[in-house]
Amino acid sequence: MWKRIDHQPKIKAGDGPQAGQFKALGSTQEPARPYTLELSESQSFLVFEDVSHHIKEMGPQLVKKVNAIFQLDITRDGKIILQWTIDLKNGSGDMYPGPARFPADTIFTISESIFMELVWGKMNPQKAFLAGKFKVSGKVLLGQKLERVFKDWAKF
Repeated sequence: MWKRIDHQPKIKAGDGPQAGQFKALGSTQEPARPYTLELSESQSFLVFEDVSHHIKEMGPQLVKKVNAIFQLDITRDGKIILQWTIDLKNGSGDMYPGPARFPADTIFTISESIFMELVWGKMNPQKAFLAGKFKVSGKVLLGQKLERVFKDWAKF
């Protein structure tokens, strides 16, 4: 009923690929930047830069209190425009653009407008989360510690 038709030629010894026939796998381009230059002018970018300075000054104390790594994916029109990591688990603390270098304990995916409302205190983080204004994956309760970091920054 079924008839096998073998269209592939037989492989003989020495028929391997010739030198230079294949490209080496790997990235030949520069890695994609998590944000463009015009986004570096955005309000959220400026907030992250300012919070970064606060973490550099208060890092060791924050590492003792928080002991967690957070990744914040800031979106606009459903696409990630900024990605920042707040590492308050290793060394004296660090905050840098891009994905977490170590596994993040909590990842927040949040629109820029909602993020700015949270930062300026116009919206309660717990109510916003329960209303589905942003997504959290990982250890959700650690978000309260991150809220404390931003409140300390606001006083600073």
